[in-house]
Amino acid sequence: MPESGQRTTQGHITERAPEPTGVAAARRTGLLVTLVLGGLTALPPLSMDMYLPALPEVTGALHAPAATVQLTLTACLAGMALGQLVVGPMSDKWGRRRPLLIGMIVYVLATAVCALAPTAETLIGFRLLQGLAGAAGIVIARAVVRDLYDGVEMARFFSTLMLISGVAPIIAPLIGGQILRITDWRGVFHVLTVIGILLTLVVWRFLAETLPPERRHEGGVGQALRTMKGLLADRVFTGYMLTGGLAFAALFAYISASPFVVQEIYGASPQTFSLLFGLNSIGLVAVGQINGKLLVGRVSLDKALGWGLGTILVSSLALLLMTSGVFGEVGLVPVAAGLFVLMSAMGLAMPNTNAQALMRTPHAAGSASALLGTTSFLVGAVASPLVGIAGEHTAVPMAVVQLTCAVLALTCFLGLCRPWQPAKPATGSSLHGPAGATGPAA
Repeated sequence: MPESGQRTTQGHITERAPEPTGVAAARRTGLLVTLVLGGLTALPPLSMDMYLPALPEVTGALHAPAATVQLTLTACLAGMALGQLVVGPMSDKWGRRRPLLIGMIVYVLATAVCALAPTAETLIGFRLLQGLAGAAGIVIARAVVRDLYDGVEMARFFSTLMLISGVAPIIAPLIGGQILRITDWRGVFHVLTVIGILLTLVVWRFLAETLPPERRHEGGVGQALRTMKGLLADRVFTGYMLTGGLAFAALFAYISASPFVVQEIYGASPQTFSLLFGLNSIGLVAVGQINGKLLVGRVSLDKALGWGLGTILVSSLALLLMTSGVFGEVGLVPVAAGLFVLMSAMGLAMPNTNAQALMRTPHAAGSASALLGTTSFLVGAVASPLVGIAGEHTAVPMAVVQLTCAVLALTCFLGLCRPWQPAKPATGSSLHGPAGATGPAA
């Protein structure tokens, strides 16, 4: 880690500047901040994955078809996407703490109401609100990382964060499956409500402000839109944004379809599904740690990202061949192996796209984080209903969506990011940062 007050680019110190008091304090309590940010980034997979084993039960309890119940996932995902567009610029203007605490309080209230929903339509509506509020944790956690770190250190921190937040998708389906042993699907939302309350208290007590007043942006919605327009005008930033979003869509196609694929098509129990889901999450976390501990600093971030995208492409093609009957009738084990490889490769794709994109936006971290998150969740929300378009008795749509997303992600990476070219710093004044700050070029 560089000394206090030094900034890095790709691991090399490039300038020295006074470090704000809040940033210095956050660095001194680095482990605690890491745990808090890990909790914030773990909340979305908890909200999604703890609920997954209950999806088949919800269809019967609320007398709704599977496609309608899958919209409860889509609504939450869309809410997280749209909420980030609001919370990201708010955090650049007012600091990180205030928007985060407001979002957490609303999340707790919305989750409590989900537990009482009498119909699928009500559940969909409050899952949307839950996602809108939960977006605060996602976007601000990334912005805080950008406040504190740069270059190789930021890429390593994202991999460390993945280790902590990656525990959530490992244990969430297991917790959900055990909850279903003693109560119904509403108990899942009761547990999420308690988790939300505890995390809100931890944020209020332990997370200091990391964006000092002199680095905040003035202006309202118009200024925020101009900032985002400047970010999108940067071809390389947009390339990483689309690459990460499409890779996430392949991941979410798995998240949305796997409860029905594993339990309905292959006849596994909710507990078996939870174990397989947890194993896949372990693969993602393990590869993320290999990325952060072994590859970052030795291999370029673009090369590691390219390996991840290539592996996602190959594994999704194998899944399509298996599920469409090219190899005859295959059982659960080969399909589960293909899903494990696909999930593990996300440990290379996700932290490196975030790091590469945010390294270009030091003075608009909130807005940049919002665009990254919004793109991922919106594309994922589109992918979610497509996996069930042919009904509950075939896994082919899931594999088709995953392969399509993988091809498009690799195309965006090669066509827009152009990793073989030397990286050029973003320039221009579109971000309206502090004096001397630069933003993306048109």
